[in-house]
Amino acid sequence: MGNLIKSEWFKLTKDRPFLVLSGFLIAVAVLFPLLEFDGAQAGLPTVSDYYLNVVLSVHTDIVKLIPSILAGFFITSEYSIGTMKSITSSGNNRVRIYFAKAMIFSVGAIILSLILPVFMTGASALYFGFSDMPEMAFYFQTVGLIALYGAGFASIMAIFATIFSDSGKTIGFLLLLFLLVDWPLQVLAVKVPFLEPVISHSVFNLVYDIVNISQLATNEVITLVLVPILTFIVSGMIGSFIFHKKEIK
Repeated sequence: MGNLIKSEWFKLTKDRPFLVLSGFLIAVAVLFPLLEFDGAQAGLPTVSDYYLNVVLSVHTDIVKLIPSILAGFFITSEYSIGTMKSITSSGNNRVRIYFAKAMIFSVGAIILSLILPVFMTGASALYFGFSDMPEMAFYFQTVGLIALYGAGFASIMAIFATIFSDSGKTIGFLLLLFLLVDWPLQVLAVKVPFLEPVISHSVFNLVYDIVNISQLATNEVITLVLVPILTFIVSGMIGSFIFHKKEIK
């Protein structure tokens, strides 16, 4: 398992789409505050307000959409070029192969998800001044939750990447799924009452509560932390089962 994880980590660090996406997000994070506030405004926002109103306002899209593109390359490309067939023929357990791939892909998704909160906050502090930074507890709580939900969504992406085994289909499906899934889930929760608790306590719904972490009760915070962890475990089991049964050509 250790060698598989090391191998996947090496692939991730050399993966061109991952490096391009990381560079693109870093450029956006550094330049966006500067271009948005070019000095023509009467006053600049505080870093605390900017983090709350701008950085955290886009985190739900970042954790779902950008890693979807990575999934289409990092996971499915090995099916198209035959690398996955070689790996499975090497004698390694398929469950271990899947979890090694899913774990390192999740690490990549976490890195992509954290670029804006880290770099955009740092850049805005340089531009706007360090006098009114976000409270450290709130900042680290939100960053930690973004990382957990990044891993939770990544585990779901890994399932569909394994099913489709094709970059275009995987990216197209995942982008449509995460862009459109909220409304059908809301309708389903209303039409099928017994599913409402499941949908309300899913990563798809709870990801929007990250920004409200300071206003939540203790039991709500515990739920907010546990749900993405359970999602990763359950999705990992489902994905490994699919991978175990999958015919790899």
